Amino acid sequence: MEDVMYLMNSLWTMVAAILVIFMIGGFILLEAGSTRMKNAGHVAGKTIFTFGLASLVFWAVGYGFIFGGNANFFVGMTDFFYAGGGEDGASVSPTVFFVFQLAFAGIAITIALGGFAERAKLSAYVIFTILFGIIVYPVIAHWVWGGGWLAEHGKQDFAGSTVVHLTGAAAALAATMILKPRIGKFNKDGSSNNLAGHNQVYTALGVLILWVGWFGFNAGSTVSVDAAFFGYVALNTALAAGAGAVAATFISWVALGKSDIPTILNGALAGLVAITASCAFVDVWASVVIGLIAGVLVFYSARFFEKRKIDDPIYALSVHGTAGIWGTLSTGFFATTELATTGKPGLFYGGGVDQLLVQLMGVAACGAFAFAVSYAILFIMKKVMGGIRVTEEEEIMGLDMSEHGNYGYPEQMVLEEAKGTN
Repeated sequence: MEDVMYLMNSLWTMVAAILVIFMIGGFILLEAGSTRMKNAGHVAGKTIFTFGLASLVFWAVGYGFIFGGNANFFVGMTDFFYAGGGEDGASVSPTVFFVFQLAFAGIAITIALGGFAERAKLSAYVIFTILFGIIVYPVIAHWVWGGGWLAEHGKQDFAGSTVVHLTGAAAALAATMILKPRIGKFNKDGSSNNLAGHNQVYTALGVLILWVGWFGFNAGSTVSVDAAFFGYVALNTALAAGAGAVAATFISWVALGKSDIPTILNGALAGLVAITASCAFVDVWASVVIGLIAGVLVFYSARFFEKRKIDDPIYALSVHGTAGIWGTLSTGFFATTELATTGKPGLFYGGGVDQLLVQLMGVAACGAFAFAVSYAILFIMKKVMGGIRVTEEEEIMGLDMSEHGNYGYPEQMVLEEAKGTN
């Protein structure tokens, strides 16, 4: 029977890993659709490349820092250049678990690189991906999931509202601040211009792919088929996403007089991000509340950052950062006595403020670390490399041509160039 469970757990986790990796396709469509046509090919190509590079870095160093033995409060110290070994008596194949965790590392760097959109040199993507994969993501993942100091305090983050999403968003914030806004985004009087993405259909399809992949993200984090608990996690995930989309639709409708499509899409993603920490710890009704609040927060968060002249074309800061913070804190309110296998029950379930304070500490520590280290990395890169942003001429031309020598939409862009010369 143990052999059967081992195989079933491994199969389920492998399927979940595939779903999470497929989320990269969602990010390609989301980011390409949210940026201008002249950068679409660049977005697609760099996303595939950076995921590949992140996979190698995770194999060489990242996995060992997170889950390696001889660990200290900061990182693990074994299993570098992972060769397939694992603990005897494990409930899931160690190699399958490695692939599953590799997928999470890939998602984190993809979120972080959203802060580079339409401005950064390809070389900046290369160096930052390597350094982020060594000294940012693995450290935080070890703190929470690898038995580090936050795990010892009982921090609740089932599938990564903090570890993946807030970490990625904090790095993206550092990037947007170092790189400065895109040309034409803000006027001298502080007002902003809408540099609209070229294809909302792409963006919507990207969101749908991410929504589907998220069942691997959250439900797959059970890494077990025991009692089919992954179904409960999937239920909470689905309802939070739906609630986020609905809340964002109505709040934009009320505030703007019309329902804003980017806000609707961001609302669904915000609901997914928010429930990621708590999906295994809360009652079903709470997942709806968490999603509803996330959908409202993402609307106002996006406007908050824009008013402060922070250019975030992918909405990484609001979708992954603000919603990630709320999702992490939500377990401190809603974690039930029965489901809180990690840490303590939340405030509404008789646990007092203890778990909420732990969650707040985790948000502050992880967010500050990811931002500070990412900012330092990018600042040093900027000095050493003589800048990490493309020239003004290259940015106006588009990164498809300036960084790769061809367009993602060659026929359309050639036509546009011909019009410009007439």
